[in-house]
Amino acid sequence: MTGDAGRSFVHLHNHTQYSLLDGASRIEEILDRAVRYGMPAVAITDHGNLFGVPRFYQKAVDSGVKPILGCEVYVAPGDRRDQTPGPAGKAPYHHLTLLAEDRAGYGNLMRLVSIGYLEGFYYRPRIDKETLARHGRGLIGLSGCLSGEIPRHLQDGRMDLALRSAGEYVDILGRENFFLELQDHGIPEQRRIFSDTVEMGRRLDLPLAATNDCHFVDPGDHFAHDVLICIQTGKTVNDPARMTYAPGHHFRPPEEMWRIFAGVPEAAANTVRIADRCHCTLESGGRHLPRFDVPAGMTVEDYFRQVVEAGYRSRERQWEEQRRGGAAIPGPEVYRRRLSEEIDMICRMGFPGYFLIVWDFVRFARENGIPVGPGRGSAAGSLVAYCLQITDIDPLPYGLLFERFLNPERVTLPDIDIDFC
Repeated sequence: MTGDAGRSFVHLHNHTQYSLLDGASRIEEILDRAVRYGMPAVAITDHGNLFGVPRFYQKAVDSGVKPILGCEVYVAPGDRRDQTPGPAGKAPYHHLTLLAEDRAGYGNLMRLVSIGYLEGFYYRPRIDKETLARHGRGLIGLSGCLSGEIPRHLQDGRMDLALRSAGEYVDILGRENFFLELQDHGIPEQRRIFSDTVEMGRRLDLPLAATNDCHFVDPGDHFAHDVLICIQTGKTVNDPARMTYAPGHHFRPPEEMWRIFAGVPEAAANTVRIADRCHCTLESGGRHLPRFDVPAGMTVEDYFRQVVEAGYRSRERQWEEQRRGGAAIPGPEVYRRRLSEEIDMICRMGFPGYFLIVWDFVRFARENGIPVGPGRGSAAGSLVAYCLQITDIDPLPYGLLFERFLNPERVTLPDIDIDFC
């Protein structure tokens, strides 16, 4: 069903069980409710991670609801690597809601989340505006909850700083890709900055978007969520000073959201417009290997052939010395023919990137004094692996077969066993 006047609404700010110790909404419950309410789409925006995306995407597709992939990221007030504590009573990060408009946007969202964990972790995985500027293509931004940068400035009575921050996000994401987020759970602070946020939209000509920051599905789930927050913060439900959420953070029906935002109907209508813009398709099934970055102007296959050829020339000098020493090893034409056959097979089956990845980390180990085993398993039968110094066993003198490692009839992915110590 839709709203009182047949009006639809899309929840763009939802926390699932993957917002650890904070979200009490299960993905299946969110989608069941979206179907019941006739919502054309729904988003998940878990705190600082994309753990729930694969499950959510497939379940949403199966339910006939468009999945919108998002994340509520943490933004450092300055450099993401700066671990200076925040002002008294304030966390050293702001919240920002990001939604992937397309596949490129989802790729950038994954990069941002990874950077947050690898480079900006301080209490939470944080990015910064410089990182967002580098990886902002394909993303739609919403200004966030009360813990967002702009809402915090408004709570402090600093409209000037709020306007400046909004301008920075517009410069980063583009005017058409940044929305001022409105929420109303009856919290005094929200009510106090509501009109200021609307005024900002008027002054900067920025669109508004209504969200409910859903942390549980039904109003009756509020107590269960309260217990979850107590576990997170080490408090008990009997502690009057504990952190707690207002009861309204549930998955409200469309007509309720339209009623709450009756004074700014465009904020509710924009949720559907945003949903219409989001078209991110994920492939399911099949093989998805990591992509190896190659020099500009080259394909992964070209670079693979180049690296293997360089390794072959190095091994060729070794073979010449062995022949001069009287070793009974095959002639150059045998090695060259075997190498050509292996390269063709590897490229035909789509594994040059896999070999380059293994070559890269084995080379790193050798260059940094980390002992690497000579090779074991069927990969020891690969001359390509030997030329790349992934293995240190020449397969030809021992009659080892490449086909035991890789052949067109193999249904499982090949794997190269490496021993480090």
